[in-house]
Amino acid sequence: MTSIRGVRFERDHLIVDLANGRALSAPLSRYPRRHGATIDQRAAWRTAGAGQGIHWPEIDEDLSPEALAEYVPDRRQLLGRKR
Repeated sequence: MTSIRGVRFERDHLIVDLANGRALSAPLSRYPRRHGATIDQRAAWRTAGAGQGIHWPEIDEDLSPEALAEYVPDRRQLLGRKR
């Protein structure tokens, strides 16, 4: 997996930007600690594991891009999207 370039939050989603130009996204509701964190706590992240993971020290939470990439949207959400 490529290294992490950035982390951002848009509306109700966590988005991780990777060094290869890709971005991974998942709903914040999937991560209760981050969902309940303040904007400042969410912004206080740092890379971990030689850039292969993310750590939020203020909420003692970790995430790897692999775990985020495994997110599969609810089938009902996919069916509701217009093509």
